[in-house]
Amino acid sequence: MTSTTWDPSLYLDFDDHRSRPFHDLLARVRAEDPRRVVDLGCGPGHLTSVLFARWPDAVVDAIDSSLDMVAAARASGVEAVQQDVVAWMPTPDTDVVVTNAVLQWVPSHPDLLPRWIAALPAGASFAMQVPGNFGAPSHGLLRELAEEDEWRGRVVLRGASTVLEPTEYTSLLSAAGADVDAWETTYVQRLTGEDPVLHWISGTAMRPVRHALDDADYARFTARLAPRLREAYPRERDGTTWFPFRRIFAVARKR
Repeated sequence: MTSTTWDPSLYLDFDDHRSRPFHDLLARVRAEDPRRVVDLGCGPGHLTSVLFARWPDAVVDAIDSSLDMVAAARASGVEAVQQDVVAWMPTPDTDVVVTNAVLQWVPSHPDLLPRWIAALPAGASFAMQVPGNFGAPSHGLLRELAEEDEWRGRVVLRGASTVLEPTEYTSLLSAAGADVDAWETTYVQRLTGEDPVLHWISGTAMRPVRHALDDADYARFTARLAPRLREAYPRERDGTTWFPFRRIFAVARKR
């Protein structure tokens, strides 16, 4: 799991857009009376409350690798625990696992998924959602700039193959012993303000850049990236910037 820091307030600037895939994912989980529900990668805990509300009789575990996110979750009343996703394993009573926009940060997650499914009890549900937009201009332009002479070797970014395709997740989870419901959705998100796409990726995709560069270099980097993003995602006359965002979903129920 990445060790770069998170800014919970920046992440929550687009709470509505970032939360919608969570609700769409959870709608496909059919568990009725789970004993233990795990929010694996709970972030600032703003969506963990949805799990408490849906399954009020379950024990709900909130786990995140970021101390900043855990602190934000605890400040909102969620008893989150700091733990690396790679080291996590389900307990025998774990009946639901929800991991939302987390596994793209875990390069080894295709190897972890079969282990997690194997450790879950029969009938348990594993629900995951990852961004599927690593080939989009927002990420391609970011990688392109990072490969220029001034930045090459200083910033390590994720490539277009960071996550699997829906059919690949289906095959992987099915082979591990689960019935799988997988799909993808492209949300055409309405953003507003100055350089809204830059603002969006500043809370996620640009975290490795922020971690690697000092303030002055980071300011130069973003100043060069901003006009490229404006060209790729032009603003409409009414101030709207349309930002297509592909998401990949899978819900696996262990046989």
